[in-house]
Amino acid sequence: MSEPRSEENEVPAPPWERSRRRAAPARVPLTLGRIVDAAFTVLDREGYDGLSMRQVAAELGVAVSALYAHVASKDELLERMYARLFEGQELPEPDPARWREQVRDYAVQGRARLLSHRDMARISMAHVPFSPELLPHVERMLAIFRAAGLPDRVAATAGDMISTFLEGFTYEQSMWQERQRNTDARTWEEMRATIKAYFDTLPPDRFPNLLAMADMMFGGTYDARFELGLEIIIRGLASYIEPGSPAGQNGDTDAPVEGGGPGAPGDGGGSGAAGDSGGSGAPGER
Repeated sequence: MSEPRSEENEVPAPPWERSRRRAAPARVPLTLGRIVDAAFTVLDREGYDGLSMRQVAAELGVAVSALYAHVASKDELLERMYARLFEGQELPEPDPARWREQVRDYAVQGRARLLSHRDMARISMAHVPFSPELLPHVERMLAIFRAAGLPDRVAATAGDMISTFLEGFTYEQSMWQERQRNTDARTWEEMRATIKAYFDTLPPDRFPNLLAMADMMFGGTYDARFELGLEIIIRGLASYIEPGSPAGQNGDTDAPVEGGGPGAPGDGGGSGAAGDSGGSGAPGER
């Protein structure tokens, strides 16, 4: 009969056995920040349709129920992801003499944020930026419009119009990239050639303008098309500024923007809109 085990009878492990024992890794506390980070990882890998609470939990190695201690639903998680894009962004103090540049910088940086993660434009279009974290950005943009001399009725709409443009443009860009992935085209040039070949088959008597402008509609780059569209919006806003306003006194309503659209001085250069590479159909290669 064997002797009962006791601490006195316990034989210590030899030194060569002790080295095999490994301390359990310290558990990293689950935080909202880690959840949002994991959600971006899943989004970039799987896309919007593949993003789920279950996938995020799997990425973190936790049970799905653990996520709900930090976010109430997937919709709240999407809102947190959207708000994350604005962290660290500081809008400048309104400067009537530079309002065009300030608006242009805001839109270009906003598009860059949306492009930093797959399908982020699709998420952005579903969320109104009136959360406590984002209201200061809305307030500062309105201040820039009003300081430039835009009438309140125009300023109240301008911010939403610019946001809708940059979100819609970026979403369209992502859709065309997805279409390219689902075709045999390895590059945008190959896909553009296929589209152009189709347009060439259209009856010229019925579609003379489409045939005449097909190269411009499907040419250029995403960046050039975005900048040209943005320049069209900014020039439209400038037309509402009265000559006696701060920006109007600086000649802002009449002066062309550096690197403006077709026919503008500096066409094709600078940091403003690109020349004739815009279009209303599929975007060019970024």
